[in-house]
Amino acid sequence: MGERFLSIPYLLLRSSTAGGALVSGLIQTFVFARVLSPDRFSLFILVGTLGVSLWLVDLGLTRILFVRQRDAFLAGRSDRDVAGQSFAVIALYASAAALGTGICFAVTALGSSTVQHAAEFALFFAFVSLNLVWFVVRFVSVAVDEFIFFEMHEATRRIGHIAIMLAMLAGLPFMAFVILANLLWAAIFASALRRLMRIGALAWPAEGIVRKFVEFFRANKPEALRIGAFSATDFYIGNFPYLIVPLAFGLGAPTIILDTTFKIFRGTMIMYAAGTDVAVPRQTRAVAEKDRRSLIRATLMAAALCSLPAAALCALLLFAGEWLFALLLGPAAVMPPATIPILILLLICNLAQTVSNSLLLHTGHFKQLATIAAGLAAALTLMTLAALALGADIVGFLWGYALTFALSVAFSVAAMLRGPIRAASKDAPLT
Repeated sequence: MGERFLSIPYLLLRSSTAGGALVSGLIQTFVFARVLSPDRFSLFILVGTLGVSLWLVDLGLTRILFVRQRDAFLAGRSDRDVAGQSFAVIALYASAAALGTGICFAVTALGSSTVQHAAEFALFFAFVSLNLVWFVVRFVSVAVDEFIFFEMHEATRRIGHIAIMLAMLAGLPFMAFVILANLLWAAIFASALRRLMRIGALAWPAEGIVRKFVEFFRANKPEALRIGAFSATDFYIGNFPYLIVPLAFGLGAPTIILDTTFKIFRGTMIMYAAGTDVAVPRQTRAVAEKDRRSLIRATLMAAALCSLPAAALCALLLFAGEWLFALLLGPAAVMPPATIPILILLLICNLAQTVSNSLLLHTGHFKQLATIAAGLAAALTLMTLAALALGADIVGFLWGYALTFALSVAFSVAAMLRGPIRAASKDAPLT
């Protein structure tokens, strides 16, 4: 399968699960807007953001693992050392999710009227934060060409979580939702890890999990610091508005407007990843073989695949955006009409950045990514200070965010052209 230029089964599965990610986020908004009060809804948005913040512990090590696993796989060798490192990373990230869940329960219990409410917040934190562990499983699976196997599990998980979510509209208690959602996570993890261990992509480290993790970090410290800087700044870029908006504009409607905008914005990142992920096996082989023509073809194919959902979503927003937001939010909040052109700008710019960053990430160009992300983070910080000083409202803040993000895209595209695509030339110097 790795020799095919395009795996049709993988394309169909990846597209469906990526679309499921966007649908799942929108359904969550639809359901929460009807089963929770606006203030409680916005609090769960903040808890979910804290769950996402757990991604800061990654330091980009998952991407390094992918490069190491992929190199071994393409060379046709079984590397038990890398398999042990991968298992150690998964185990420690799962431990971090468990620790974060416990801390969330303890903190919210102090300020919550009931233990049940604190447990609901904590279990929702776990539901969100386990995506970090699943992220590592995905990269390990793709590195060894087990992408169809992974996507089948991802499809099962998405369908299950959406069904449990919708059941709340029929009267399922919120506590039952978070319990069932986490039990489904457990079942999916058990099945996926068993398969990856059986084929040798994962292995229990004889030296112990912590020692193996430390060994891996030390061996890849320069790359870890570079990609860690990128991951930290990328997290900041995507999540600092969740801190600014509640403080500057308040809970309730402003926070819900931000979250709805970012659910679509981030959801399309996942949908675009369907197109870029399909191209990764061909792209990495082309770079290894110094086949520039195939690399360009695979990258253009990824861009074309990403343009399909982008065009559909932009058309939906342009012609039925107000109706869509009214359906999603119901009585919880009213989306200002100005958010529609903001979202269209974000979707178009995000397409170019996703294609560029995917190729840079999967070919180990971590320094370039870190530099661009740091520049964007600094620019967004200055934009935010200026917006607040000028008394901008939530719409003004979102316009500033979108325009600043758009300016950074040119740097990502240039780095892709000057980095992996130029390196794929047969006369390019070895690095």
